[in-house]
Amino acid sequence: MDLPLHVLIISSLIKIVVVVHILLIGVMGMILAERKVSGWIQDRHGPNRVGPWGILQPIADGIKFLLKEDLVPDHVDKPVYLLAPAIILVPALVTCGVVPFGSSITVSGYEIPLQIADINIGVLYILAITSLGVYGVVLGAWASNNKYSLLGGLRSSAQMISYELTLGLSLIGVLILSSSLSLREIAIQQGSYPWTWNFLIHFPAFLAFTTAAFAETNRLPFDLAEAEQELVGGYHTEYSSMKFAMYFMAEYMHMIVGSAVAVTLFFGGWQFLGLETVGGPFWSGLISVGIFFVKTAFFLFVFIWVRWTLPRFRYDQLMNLGWKFLLPITLTSIVVTATVWAFTQSKVLVGVLNVVAACIVVAIVATTLVMTREPEPVEDRGILSFTKESSS
Repeated sequence: MDLPLHVLIISSLIKIVVVVHILLIGVMGMILAERKVSGWIQDRHGPNRVGPWGILQPIADGIKFLLKEDLVPDHVDKPVYLLAPAIILVPALVTCGVVPFGSSITVSGYEIPLQIADINIGVLYILAITSLGVYGVVLGAWASNNKYSLLGGLRSSAQMISYELTLGLSLIGVLILSSSLSLREIAIQQGSYPWTWNFLIHFPAFLAFTTAAFAETNRLPFDLAEAEQELVGGYHTEYSSMKFAMYFMAEYMHMIVGSAVAVTLFFGGWQFLGLETVGGPFWSGLISVGIFFVKTAFFLFVFIWVRWTLPRFRYDQLMNLGWKFLLPITLTSIVVTATVWAFTQSKVLVGVLNVVAACIVVAIVATTLVMTREPEPVEDRGILSFTKESSS
């Protein structure tokens, strides 16, 4: 039912404040989790000096950034230089406004949906807003008036534009089956049971979406825009103190929002085996929030896990993966999903044929690349060549 205007305004303001604070607390949690999980993967202790079990380490990091000298080089374009960190931070905060983080909760007889704004073009809204994040990177790199920064910005812009196509196309199959652009409607239609969720029906598209999400957030193995061995710090080389911290926070916020979107579109949102209906109208809403939080936390763990598992790609490998593998896979998934759904209305058949088609596409592309690859010229520096040089 429609809420009265005053209830709608008050509840929306409360949800905005709560979501923003959860995002900020989530950033602190990710800073700690990044270090703890990396320590566990590398068989060493993580932070354990600041507070019990090192849980105050994020606060120490925040104090460190606040107390650092805020340097602004003379050669930068100051207005753009100062604005760029905010430009990359704002899209992450705005995007979460359409992500449903639970079912609904009943307070004083009013059923309040656990979502700031349920708009009927939620998927388009997310794709539009997230694409603005590249401006913060590119403008910050350009305004720094630094060659390393500019190279990092150019890399990031090419990378984000390339993988933005894959990110958008990977969702078309989901939209075909759900017939809706509303994130809440897409989550509800998946149901409570894992075998009915979209990640099984659109498995190749889900893998392409996840890979593109890594590239969009500039996380390893796709952090070519800030490769320390090549570009010092990349696009944020000239930033220090809280301006650098804003870039740092934006990366983690984009990870949290990206994980929440993946959970909503492919993993049933807040639903799991009917647990979201346990309890009354109040407690069931809180349980659904807990389910959504656990699913999102799992995706964030995968982000950290992949970072400390896979090495960084070369830039040509990054572009080849996006344009020659992921893009054909997503296009094939769209064709297969639309054709099979139009004639059979069978989600099982859609899921099976999507996997088969993706394997065929990968095999064809890989074979073509191998057959058309020119062998690298090898200089003859064997025994005979050294003999000739010594005799001459």
